[in-house]
Amino acid sequence: MSEQRFRTVNRILGERPKLGPFPADQIFPWTLIAVGNVFVFNYLLQTSWLATGLAIAWGWASWWTISTNRDFFGKFVATPRISRGYMKYQSVQQKRGEE
Repeated sequence: MSEQRFRTVNRILGERPKLGPFPADQIFPWTLIAVGNVFVFNYLLQTSWLATGLAIAWGWASWWTISTNRDFFGKFVATPRISRGYMKYQSVQQKRGEE
């Protein structure tokens, strides 16, 4: 029997692009959330930078939770599809009498 050789594969294939620990597809929405929150909370409502930062963090966390399927919603088990099975018909009344 011949010796099997394993081919080396690039580990990054199939992965989503990242900028450090953050997914790259989140950068643009997070920028819009940050700019919008700075405008609303800091300039219009004139809150402190701490309150503005907390609002930005809340917006980022909410967006990340809602928009990433694989990270949050992908962890839930999908409802199984209806499948057809074949079985001999048994009356419910007969089963009750057997017990």
